[in-house]
Amino acid sequence: MLSFFMRKTTAITAISLYLLVFLLSGAAWSDIYRYTDESGVVCYTDAPLGKKTDLVLKEAHAAEKQQFQAKKGISVPVDYSHYIQKAASKYAIDSALIKAVIKTESNGNHRAVSRKGAIGLMQLMPTTANDMNVSNPFNPEENIEGGTRYLRMMLEKFDGDLTLALAAYNAGPGAVQKYRTVPPISETRDYVKKVYSLYKGRQTYATTGVARNEPPAEPKQPPIYKVTLDDGTILFTNSTLPKSNRLRF
Repeated sequence: MLSFFMRKTTAITAISLYLLVFLLSGAAWSDIYRYTDESGVVCYTDAPLGKKTDLVLKEAHAAEKQQFQAKKGISVPVDYSHYIQKAASKYAIDSALIKAVIKTESNGNHRAVSRKGAIGLMQLMPTTANDMNVSNPFNPEENIEGGTRYLRMMLEKFDGDLTLALAAYNAGPGAVQKYRTVPPISETRDYVKKVYSLYKGRQTYATTGVARNEPPAEPKQPPIYKVTLDDGTILFTNSTLPKSNRLRF
């Protein structure tokens, strides 16, 4: 039996290993229900067990049909263009960028669940979904709405810098603020490159900002001259005195 639990607060959601195997295997499909238990924990399950539930994902027949058509060599890509365009217009973000993020995050699988617990097309963490008012992150329309809204927030947070916004979308804004550039995390750097590649062809992103651990450039020091005066006095100065016997340091 599948089980998935999410607290209504911003605490980290616990995701059972069984859910992960179930959703990623693709071997079996069933409806998913949501209910709140006696402790106020929101639970997602495929077996209501007599509890008062809300159906949040009904896709058994569609999934089986898609699997059958795929085996027959029939391409049946799911079209989320309407939801993407709606979110793009609402949050003033290029629809091509949203598509690039979806492709990179979930490859268009709205049932995707990452090892860290990110959910759906734009891989929203439960806390992020909660902050973006996404009640059902498996729902394509809600997920795209919430993910696009969050991407817009990252763009505004980092003054429209797409590179930093994408890095923050993947690693969190705190990591970007810490390093003041794309964090030195292989996953994040690969993520930003892949989104850029999908969005702008082969164009690579420009690393912006200055790494936190990178020492500032040393200011250039003026030259120092050693001058021997007529009375034998040795003088060190940065002034270019008209003496033929001066030495530069």
